Amino acid sequence: MRRFTSIDELTTATGQELGASDWLTITQTMIDQFAAATGDHQWIHVDRERARQSPFGTTIAHGFLTLSLIARLRDQIYDVDGVAARINYGCDKVRFLEPVPSESRIRMRLKLTRIEPSRRGVRVDSECTFDLAGAPRPALVADQITVLVPA
Repeated sequence: MRRFTSIDELTTATGQELGASDWLTITQTMIDQFAAATGDHQWIHVDRERARQSPFGTTIAHGFLTLSLIARLRDQIYDVDGVAARINYGCDKVRFLEPVPSESRIRMRLKLTRIEPSRRGVRVDSECTFDLAGAPRPALVADQITVLVPA
């Protein structure tokens, strides 16, 4: 974990990759719970028997499940002192490049691409790349925007 003592110090890291999260196993339980929470019960995510006959050979995680892990994994990569709140503002670009099979492992790498003042605090743009263990290319790449609200 990289710790910054202030938003000003974070600004000096613009253009840098700040690191990678720990590897996280995407379990079938996580997939099933995401399906229950969102109502997305498409068979490729939740029907183990039918998914065995698919090109993937198993169930796969919802793309939005993987995307939703940005906040969780970001908290393993960096933190900034003097921040009262960290607000997810959105994404400019999201690409799902590889399916994430049940029981596979992912991690997120984060690169700071832009930091600038915003109406509520400081806008932080990051390129979030989800590595999929054993895959030749990332599972997901997203340009994610966060607003840091100073304390």
